[in-house]
Amino acid sequence: MQILSGEGLLARSPVSVAVFRAALCLSVLVVAVALTATGCSGTESTSADARHPAGSVLRVPQDFRSVQQAVDAAREGETVLIGPGVYRESVRVTRPRVVLRGTDRNKVVFDGGVRLANGITVTGAGSVVENLTVHGYLANGVLFTGVTDERLQQRGAGGSAYDPLDTTRFPPVRGFRATRVTSYNNGLYGIYAFDARDGVIEDSYASGHADSGIYVGQCKPCATVVRGNTVERNAVGIELTNASDGLSVLGNRVARNRVGVTVNSNDLEALAPQHGAVIAGNVVADNNAADTPEQADGGFGIGIGIGGGTANRVQRNLVRGNRAAGVIVTDPPGHPASGNRVEGNRATGNGIDLVLASVDPGNCFAGNRPATQSPDGLEGRAGCGARGRGALPSGRTAPVQAPPGVPFSQVPAPPAQPSMPDPTAPGSPATGLPGAVDAAAYPLPKDVDAVPHSR
Repeated sequence: MQILSGEGLLARSPVSVAVFRAALCLSVLVVAVALTATGCSGTESTSADARHPAGSVLRVPQDFRSVQQAVDAAREGETVLIGPGVYRESVRVTRPRVVLRGTDRNKVVFDGGVRLANGITVTGAGSVVENLTVHGYLANGVLFTGVTDERLQQRGAGGSAYDPLDTTRFPPVRGFRATRVTSYNNGLYGIYAFDARDGVIEDSYASGHADSGIYVGQCKPCATVVRGNTVERNAVGIELTNASDGLSVLGNRVARNRVGVTVNSNDLEALAPQHGAVIAGNVVADNNAADTPEQADGGFGIGIGIGGGTANRVQRNLVRGNRAAGVIVTDPPGHPASGNRVEGNRATGNGIDLVLASVDPGNCFAGNRPATQSPDGLEGRAGCGARGRGALPSGRTAPVQAPPGVPFSQVPAPPAQPSMPDPTAPGSPATGLPGAVDAAAYPLPKDVDAVPHSR
């Protein structure tokens, strides 16, 4: 991952990668336990053919003693319905169009015990995770990915140290959805879509992650919507890296992280440069929280940062109270930011409301009502209607000293979150997504405490 500091975009932390590798070495030692152990069920194996119940719903623990057993028995289009309990498992959903659903979002809890690697890994096209909680895993809470090699999954979805993935060998998983998922206190990502497309992440909550709460990476086209989520107390709230075309981040509340939203291009993953995301109607506020996991790269106090992204639209967001900068556009090595439009936002009360630190003259700013701009007069000199202008002096963020962070496992647990009204309703696999997307339907939020758009 990459995040922004007051001096621009910095490379992935070698410390975080080293910690991740050490953690995953530990997870390998307990992988046999991870595949079978549950807190509310035994570890006996069951024949899927003998125990497959009639109908399209497989129930845990009534029909199966573990979630993995039920998932392994599920046929395409069926729902695995999980009853209340603490499930100490790492679950893999490899079959297509399986709906994994809790009966109660706050009482169906997957607990990694700060020793298992991933909570729920989905490689089956069109599969769904909804209405449950995942926490305490060394790597990811929920992972959607086309990387089917479990050894690479154990090293991070992109391979060892996030080497660029062979996208021919591992084509993206087509169709995914996370709805009403609570993911907190996992070692890297909360809800992680990597090498995945045609998806939706909605009405979910992510906190206490040492990398980012919600991540969409290495997809082109992504054809994905991230909407109506609450993301707080992470190192980074929402991160988009090499994620291009048909990607929309709409109506989310991103507050009290170290960094709010980042849009990045880098060569640690395939498919750079990033291109063509829409970020609209979000609250991005007070991303200066000390009670968050610390990133060694030092990013802190940034609202929305574009690092080498191209042709993105940042529109109608309320960006307030971020100590270093509200919105910043900058260039990482080898990837100049270009063609980005920052317009119609309410940028207020930030260290510097708008910062342009990119050399490309094609980025523009208009109608953001900033009190502070860097370089001075930015909206007049780099307005979206301006033509023929040259490069501007490099802008700078306000100087901010990042405070020490806390271990991801010690971030306070979140309060109860809204559960699915009727968990017995028929399951809906992730097909035909994301459907029609109307970014214009997401207006500028009126206040920081605005509730995310709910579906």
